[in-house]
Amino acid sequence: MIRIAIVTGSTRPRRRTAVVARWVAEVAGRHPAVAAGEAAFEVVDLAEYGLSVLDEPVPALFGDYRNPHTHRWAETIASFDGFVFVTPEYNHSAPAALKNAIDFLFAEWNDKAAGFVSHGVHGGTRAVEHLRLIMTELRVANVRSQVALSVFTDFEITDPTEPGVLTPGPHQEPTLNELLDEVVTWSRVLKPLRTAAPVPAPTG
Repeated sequence: MIRIAIVTGSTRPRRRTAVVARWVAEVAGRHPAVAAGEAAFEVVDLAEYGLSVLDEPVPALFGDYRNPHTHRWAETIASFDGFVFVTPEYNHSAPAALKNAIDFLFAEWNDKAAGFVSHGVHGGTRAVEHLRLIMTELRVANVRSQVALSVFTDFEITDPTEPGVLTPGPHQEPTLNELLDEVVTWSRVLKPLRTAAPVPAPTG
């Protein structure tokens, strides 16, 4: 079975990102691959991992992890075959918490697939452009389809300090399903590479 993590890419209190991640999980739960027992999706919330600002003394490339929070994070990411990153856009880029979490690891990301669901004033598209570059460096295949949710047209917001209600336009769910199709397919196609080069057990 292919396991896909829906990564909640913000740790801010009252995050709109958590609302979007729940919607992604709901749609993913109806995906044909799930019904057929070929794939499973699980929300992975960065806020639940308590990662500090990167504090490993050895670069992640060497897999020599020293801290308990890093080991826990590495075990989680290693257990998945692909990812759907749900991200807002902060100052023309991805949140620092998400970049930090990505930088903790290396081999655990390799030879997997990723898709992106973004949200923001500009649909979060600029955050995704940066994440695509980062994922490529980590040997993660980026799928083409992308969901970009506009704060103006895909949410009902009465108080800007609250997440609001997600009201995705009629084209958004079909686009999300295309993204999920691609992530599942690419995760499956890349599986022989992961089998041939298993992630080494972190030391330390």
